[in-house]
Amino acid sequence: MQHFTIHIDGSSRGNPGPAGLGVLFVNENNEIIKEYFQFLGQKTNNEAEYLSLIFGLKKAKLLLGKKKIKNVSIEIRSDSELLVKQMNGHYKIKEPNIQKLFLEAWNLKIDFPNLKFILIPREENKQADKLSNLAYETHRS
Repeated sequence: MQHFTIHIDGSSRGNPGPAGLGVLFVNENNEIIKEYFQFLGQKTNNEAEYLSLIFGLKKAKLLLGKKKIKNVSIEIRSDSELLVKQMNGHYKIKEPNIQKLFLEAWNLKIDFPNLKFILIPREENKQADKLSNLAYETHRS
């Protein structure tokens, strides 16, 4: 079975504040396949994290196609404890804005039978973090 890792990160300057997302696709040989960043406008850190997940899942569907998704193992790696614990069913979702984003992510997740959410230290997510900050910096200039 083919394997991909998707590193995601969302960041906000202020909470809420100008925000960006970064998404990095890596193949089983640890080679970067695709990198994305996008400015999000005024968001909280948690909203930016969820929007990076949603963006990553949508891009995975486009890159792989609906049929191939069924036979691919995908790990979502994030340094957001809140996002990973909520997507794994360990934390409740209390904020109304996050509830909406969680539902959107959960509905996208249904198409990925071999999807795992992995919490990683911030040091292991530097490239996705760099991309999320690049989104903000690019928009600012």
